[in-house]
Order: sequence, then C-alpha cells, then structure tokens
Amino acid sequence: MLSYQHAYHAGNLADVHKHALMAALLDYMTRKDKPLSYMETHAGRGLYALDGAEAAKTGEAAAGIARAEAGRWFAPDHPYSRALAAVRKAHGPAAYPGSPLLAATLLRPVDSLQLCELHPQEFAALKAAMAAHGGIFHQKDGLQMALAMCPPTPRRGVLLIDPSWEVKSDYETVPKLVGQLARKWNVGVIALWYPILAPHVAVAPAQRAMVRALMADHPEALLSEVQFPPAREGHGMVGSGMVLLNPPWGLDEEAAQIGRRFAKL
Repeated sequence: MLSYQHAYHAGNLADVHKHALMAALLDYMTRKDKPLSYMETHAGRGLYALDGAEAAKTGEAAAGIARAEAGRWFAPDHPYSRALAAVRKAHGPAAYPGSPLLAATLLRPVDSLQLCELHPQEFAALKAAMAAHGGIFHQKDGLQMALAMCPPTPRRGVLLIDPSWEVKSDYETVPKLVGQLARKWNVGVIALWYPILAPHVAVAPAQRAMVRALMADHPEALLSEVQFPPAREGHGMVGSGMVLLNPPWGLDEEAAQIGRRFAKL
C-alpha cells in the first residue's frame, strides 16, 4: 500500500493550480444543457481539515489557499471561490475540498460521478465525505479502472488522472495509458496532473520526458504549468503541471490568468 497522505498537503499551491483550473473547466461544461460524466482515478478522501495537525505540520495550506485568498487571486464569483464557499458552509470554515468534492459542488443532478480510491481508510473517508452527493465508488487501482470506465455514459465528460507519483514507473506508464484512453474516448476531456520537480530529484528527468512525450503525441492538448517556491528547504516539488486533452474553448485563457497569479510569487 502506498504511503502518500494528501491531508498533509491539502490546499497547497499545487492544489490551488489544479482545483482552480478544474473548477473553471467544470463551470464551462455545465453551462450546456447536456449531461456529463465526471471520473477520477485517485480521489483521495474528498474533504480535508486545514486546522488539523497534518496541515499545521507542513504549513502548505498557509502558503497555498490562505495566501491566494489573502491576495484575492480569485473573484467571489469564480467557480473555485464558489465551490470553496459551498464546502465551508456545509463543513465549517477550515474545510477544504479535494477534487471530488469540489467537482460535486459544481456538477448538476443530471451528471454522473465515478471515483476510484484504493487505500481502505481513504476510501471510507471518501464515501463519508461524498454521502450527500452520491456517485459510484470503486476501491480499485484507478489507472487500471480508467480503461474500464471509458468511454462512459454519457460520453461527454471529464476524467482526472491525479496519482501520487510514488511509483517511479508511472512516468512511463501514464503517457501510454493516456494514449489508450484518447483512442477509446476521443471526445473526453482527459486531465492529467503532475508535480514539477527540482533538478536534484532523481526522477525529475523522467517527469520532464513524460511531458515531452505527451505533448508530442497530443500536440493540441493544453499544457498549464506554474512554478512556486519549495514548501520547505530541500523539498522536491517546485511547481504544478496539467496536460488536458480536448480542453473546452476558453480554458487556455483561464490557465494563462492562473499562471499570471503564480508568476507574482
């Protein structure tokens, strides 16, 4: 069983980048009077407490979402802000949504939701956090399940691939999986998140090679990358990246606006 626990990192700058972009994506897609499917391969627990011991230990939320909100990076009517407000209203001012709960606040009753999470404790917490929203939950390996879930019904939809990247071989297997998914589901928005790694990290060359391979295979994909200071001295993550296949119109400008906010750090 992998050891990664997102509770220590919830609300960090990578989350701000990923969640703001995903919120904008879902806001656009739910404007059309057509149902959609939303799926995740690595859902986590769905809901996090930023006043908990884990967040206090790393300070990443303080340098992330707290800093973004203090700097008014996102207007109150931005879909990310609206989702945060909805979650805090339901769960308290220190609550922070993982991507499944953030998505659920923006989806409509006609939309479908499928979430994968392998870790037993995280899976139980995910089902509890999502109880009010429903959905289909899979306690299985998300990368293996992705091929089974796609193409979904309805075919219009979004798949978020967001592994912990603890398995070094993921940098080779994930691009191949994305290619398989794109062939099976050529109308789907396939969103892949990955960390940008400092040069001293052993797998940093593999991370960069993965991005090059993805963009070579999918030249029309949207590439959104932001840089930020390491969370602490020697920390390996120095940025956040997303590759999105079949991005909706206008998402490139939203990604550019988010990038401009990070450029001021």
